[in-house]
This record gives sequence, C-alpha cells and structure tokens, in this order.
Amino acid sequence: MSKIIWTRTDEAPLLATYSFKPVVEAFASTADIEVETRDISLAGRILAQFPERLGEKKVEDALAQLGELAKTPEANIIKLPNISASLVQLKKAIAELQADGFDIPDYEDAPEKYAVVTGSAVNPVLREGNSDRRAPIAVKNFAKKYPHKMGAWTADSKTNVATMSDNDFRHNEKSVIMPADDTLTIKLNDTVLLEGLKVLKGEVIDGTFISAKALDEFLKAQVARAKEEGVLFSAHLKATMMKVSDPIIFGHVVRAFFADVYDKYGEELLAAGLNGENGLGAIYEGLKSLENGEEIKAAFDAALENGPDLAMVNSAKGITNLHVPSDVIIDASMPAMIRTSGHMWNKNNEEQDTLAVIPDSSYAGVYQAVIEDCKANGAFDPSTMGTVPNVGLMAQKAEEYGSHNKTFKVPENGTVQVTNSAGDVLIEHDVEAGDIWRACQTKDAPIQDWVKLAVNRARLSGMKTIFWLDPERGHDANLITLVEKYLKDHDTEGLDISIASPVEATKISIERIRKGEDTISVTGNVLRDYNTDLFPILELGTSAKMLSVVPLMAGGGLFETGAGGSAPKHVQQVEEENHLRWDSLGEFLALAESFRHELNAHGNAKAGVLADALDKATETLLDEGNSPSRKVGENDNRGSHFHLTLNWAKELAAQTDDAELAETFKPVAEALEAKKDEIVKGLLDVQGSPADLGGYYAPDEDKLSAVMRPVAAFNEIIDGLKK
Repeated sequence: MSKIIWTRTDEAPLLATYSFKPVVEAFASTADIEVETRDISLAGRILAQFPERLGEKKVEDALAQLGELAKTPEANIIKLPNISASLVQLKKAIAELQADGFDIPDYEDAPEKYAVVTGSAVNPVLREGNSDRRAPIAVKNFAKKYPHKMGAWTADSKTNVATMSDNDFRHNEKSVIMPADDTLTIKLNDTVLLEGLKVLKGEVIDGTFISAKALDEFLKAQVARAKEEGVLFSAHLKATMMKVSDPIIFGHVVRAFFADVYDKYGEELLAAGLNGENGLGAIYEGLKSLENGEEIKAAFDAALENGPDLAMVNSAKGITNLHVPSDVIIDASMPAMIRTSGHMWNKNNEEQDTLAVIPDSSYAGVYQAVIEDCKANGAFDPSTMGTVPNVGLMAQKAEEYGSHNKTFKVPENGTVQVTNSAGDVLIEHDVEAGDIWRACQTKDAPIQDWVKLAVNRARLSGMKTIFWLDPERGHDANLITLVEKYLKDHDTEGLDISIASPVEATKISIERIRKGEDTISVTGNVLRDYNTDLFPILELGTSAKMLSVVPLMAGGGLFETGAGGSAPKHVQQVEEENHLRWDSLGEFLALAESFRHELNAHGNAKAGVLADALDKATETLLDEGNSPSRKVGENDNRGSHFHLTLNWAKELAAQTDDAELAETFKPVAEALEAKKDEIVKGLLDVQGSPADLGGYYAPDEDKLSAVMRPVAAFNEIIDGLKK
C-alpha cells in the first residue's frame, strides 16, 4: 500500500486538518493509499528535543524522520504551514507544555536545545528539492471573474521603501566557488567561530556583514524622515527565517525609534535584557520587574506620542509594528501594504502613507519598483493582470536561509576570515564590535536541478522566463556564471530565457502583467519566499491559493499547501466565535498533486482519477462561492470541506475512467446530497459561541476533533467509506 504523509502543524492549518484529514483518509483508502500523520508542530518539535525527560510521554522526532524520508524516492509528503517560532512564541509554547505536565526546561536553562526549533526549523529539513510555485488555472480564472478589492494609488503618494546604500549585506558580500571538496574554518582574529565546515566541489560559499554603526545611522535618519514627511514608520524584516541576524536588526530598529529613552535609561534597560530584539511588547513586560519601570514606561509612551506615527499591527489593542518581531514578516506585510494603496494602519485605525524600512538592500528594490509603478500607473487590476509563477532555488538549505549556524554578532573589532584546510584565506572582512557577519552555502547539485526545473517550466508553460540575479552581488555574480554554464546542458531552442537584476526583472514582470502577460521568476531562496507572496497577493488576494510543488531530488515529492502562514488571528476567532475562516484551498491543490505523484511514481491509476476529480470539485467549489467567509454565521472552513467533499464524491461517481470508483462513490454522493441541508445547518448552528480547544500550541485532541467535526451525519458517511 502506498503512503501519503500529512503533516500535523500549528494554528489554523492544524484546526483545518481535524476537519479535512478524515475525508482525505477515506477517499484515499479507495485507491489503496494510506494517509499517515507526522507531528512537526512547534509543540511536537519542542518535545522531541527532550526524550530523556519525558519517559512514557516521549515524542518521536518526526521532523528528523521526514527529513530522511525526503531523501528517498518513496517520499510523498503534504506539508502544511507551520509556526516559524520567534523567541516570544517559543517561550509561550514552553509554558503551555509545562502547564500540561510535560517535564521540559525553561528556555534559559537549555537555549542550545531550543535553538534547533526556533525560526524556520522545518522547511530547510524537508526541502530536498527546488520550488515550483504557481497559481492554478482554476484559481487564476476565478480571480479574474471575481477580482478581489485593490486600494487605489495616486501619483502623490508619499509611500516609499527606505534601504541602506552601503555597508550592508548586499554591498559587503564576497563569494567563491569551491574548486574541490574541503573543510572550512571561520575565525575572528585568533578566535575560531566555526570549524569543520564541510563543503563540496562546485559549492558557492559567501561571506558578508552589516555594519552596526552604519545601520544605526541609517535607522536614525529614517525615524527623522518619517516624522518630517508625516508618514508612518514601519520596519519589515524576516525575524523567523533569518532567526539570528534579523532579531538583532529588529533590536537596532527599536532602539533607534526610542533613541531618547535608551540615551537616558539604556544602561538599566540593557542590563535587564530589554534591548528590543524581542520587541516593544517584551520591553513593556520586562519593565514591570524594574524598580523605576513605571517611569521608563512613561518615557516610552512619550516617545510614541512625540515621534513619527508608527504603523500598527492591531490599532484597537495598541499593538505596534515594533511590538513583536514575528508580527511584521516582510514577505506578508509588504504586499499587503502595496495592495492597500501603499497604506498601513495608524493608531487611530486609519490608513496612512508609509515609509517601509528594509535595512538590507539585497531585495528592497523589488518592492520600491512595484511602488513606483503603482504611483505611475495606479493599482493593478486582478481581472486582467497576468501571472508571475516562481521557480526557486531552495534545496539543501541554499543561500541565506541556511546561514543560521554561520551567523555571528561580532564581539570585538578585527578581521573575520574564512580559510580552507590548507590555511588559505578565501573570504575576509574587517569588522567592528556589534556588526552582524554571516556565511552561506549553496551546493552545486541543487543549482543544476534549479536550472533544469526552470527550463522544464519554461518549456511546459511557454512563458518568458527570467533568472533574477544581481551582477553587483558577489553570490549572484557567481550564480550567473553557473546558470550560463548549466543552461548549455539543456535544449533551450525556442525558449525565452534571460537574466536580469531583481529590480530590472521586477520592472519587466510588472510591465508584462499589466498587459495580461505571464513571466516566470527564477530566483534564489529569499526572493522565492518574497515573490510567492508578493505576486499572489496582488493577483489572487492571498498567497494561500498557490500550488506549491517541490520535486525532490531523490525522486519523491513534497507538496506544500501555500505560503499563507499559520494564521493566528484565525485561531483567535475560533476561540471567540467558533468560526474558522482559514481557506483550505492550498490543501486541496496540494492533495491533487500528491495523488498525481502516486500515479506517476507507482502507476496507481485510481490515484490519478482521484486527482482529476478533486481538481474539478475544487473549481466547482470556487465557482459556487463556497469558500470560507470571514464572518461568523456564514460558511466557514468546515463548511467548505463539506461542499468540497460533496463535489468530489459527485465527480467520482460520474467519471467513467474507473468503474469501481464510480460504483463506490455513487452511494456516498447520494447520501451527502440527501443530508446536505442537515449538515450545512449543523455546521452553521455551532457558530457564535466560544470554542474550547484545550490549548493553543498543544490543543487537546478530543476537543479539537469535537470542534472541527461537529455534525454526526457528515462524520458517519465519511467514516463509513474507509476501507
């Protein structure tokens, strides 16, 4: 029997799993496919670190197991969005698990153990292949027929991106291509920072740093600029994926915004660990334990009142852009701002022009190019615009997202060197105390696979294809030589494939999408992340509706369910109103591709029939308007699952490719149709009152199931189908 792995993750996708996965198990069983759950949630990852302390409660390291599976041809993994935990989230999860009776230590007592579960701990382990993300035709057509709302743009908008012009990661980057397998050492002066770093022939190795002094000068200027221009100040970083560097940078932002407070009280604040790296919310909490905390709190409040207007995450609750680093993830926050007329929300819950502060200039120009285009040409029109799918280089921890163990806050002035086993200096930087230095690796095999995937997608789609590479960056300059080399290994006759800097590629792509033309963006790992939110949010209104396929290099398949995050606000609404607005469209799309993989890899024809029927059912779901509503008392995630299930069963009953499946699903479709009114009413009737999930990071299984499967008539039909 074949096996599909369905990942158990966090927050809204976890809740949706308890409604949809029983349907998946039942339908898959008719094609002799087992659906197995593996827990890679934040809570599961935490518990897996402490088997020696948990006894009978010991939890297997499911993530490590899946990482090994991803390196085999047998892998067929459906990966739902998970929490890329900030330190704030991590500590909350630890406290909840401790309250549930798990004997795990506080963060401060085991920081090295907990380091492996913070930030983007999941994706680098599972992504043993490169990324193919695109808007499915059905979704794109639906967006054109029923375009989402876009905020108007005017030429006099004051919204802009502010980024560093020197002495940042982009400008300081140096890169080498390894001539042979080797072992590298990273040292500062005479102190070894990292040794035994194994690298392979052809691997691209980078080193760079951002100057703390230059960063502070830049940030101070942007605070003054926002005040002078009368626009909102907002910071946009990636404190989850870039879990070492970006929290430090976020701390610099907080200290720059509250420079007067730190000038006066900095000694006390820093001694208490209140350096801003965990956000303003953590500072306010920490002030409660300081003797003069009320006095310092008043100084922060005065700085908020007298400084530039600050963008808000939640105006009603007073949560600012600087409260929690994981609340302002750049790839989600910037497209949302662009979609909303270049506005963010101020403290009065009103829209306002914004100065988007993105310190490192590596990719900031992409957003500025889109903003300038919107000022000149107005908002994009989802009913006519083209699409920008992505082929992303991400396999085997490629580029910046694999830099965590090679990123350091420089403790003293001096020189950082990367040396090979012979003692030769490959990369060297003069640095000062407080600078952030990092090294990155990109293996040759993933680069070759990335180029191959780009050519394949160009051939299959017929779209213009652009490699987004900056010749002024050390890393990108090396990649350009490799792309040009490996393109010669493929038949590219008749294909439109070119290379352009990210800014130029953005300008070309958005000019084309305004004409309704399609352009594949072929990018590195970070731009893969940014582009697969930026363009889908403009095109579709959300990035959760993307088809995300990862052809694993060993021959297996990883199918991601969109780039929509794990939606904490959705969970809060369930807790308050028992309404889950999470849209499982990404799960539907990924599941169909997973079934197709079973067809292609194992010749399972029934899996192919399930896939085709599921795609048709999904299109019907969209056309009939049965996606989840945001409002309580209307169709929610559970309702959309029912309608999808009904559509899917009808399609399987009606198809003629497999008579056995048609016979199996005819009574299922009839039963669902006969009970439709009762089931829909039941799913609506449970809404409106608080729901008890039994926990946030580690909810209670029985309570989750009761909340997400509240209608017995539906459950009985589905459970009766399982073989």
